[in-house]
Amino acid sequence: MLTDASLVAFAASTDLERAHEFYGGVLGLPCVEATPFANVYDANGTALRVTRVQQVATTPYTVLGWSVGDVYATIGALTARGVDFARFEGVEQDEAGVWTAPGGPRIAWFHDPDGNLFSLTQPSG
Repeated sequence: MLTDASLVAFAASTDLERAHEFYGGVLGLPCVEATPFANVYDANGTALRVTRVQQVATTPYTVLGWSVGDVYATIGALTARGVDFARFEGVEQDEAGVWTAPGGPRIAWFHDPDGNLFSLTQPSG
């Protein structure tokens, strides 16, 4: 039924200007629409709609993630732009904050300014 439909991803923000500094500036995503209600970014062909809300309900799990070719290079580029990578108690992460999952994928996590948890995954092989 939805196999031919385009996916739209959502994230919440209490401050769209601050969100734009992060999504457009830090992450480098092109803004394709800006209204008083939301900013829409092109995330490599997927629409990412950052919606203005009164209060963000943060979650302890990942809400958006990117598959990257080199997780360490991406961490380095984002760290240079001010992104801090998260560490989790009980998760064995290396000095860069990368966890190697069973089967080999390498994963690192970071938050946006509203506390939404994002991930970078370098697939194995």
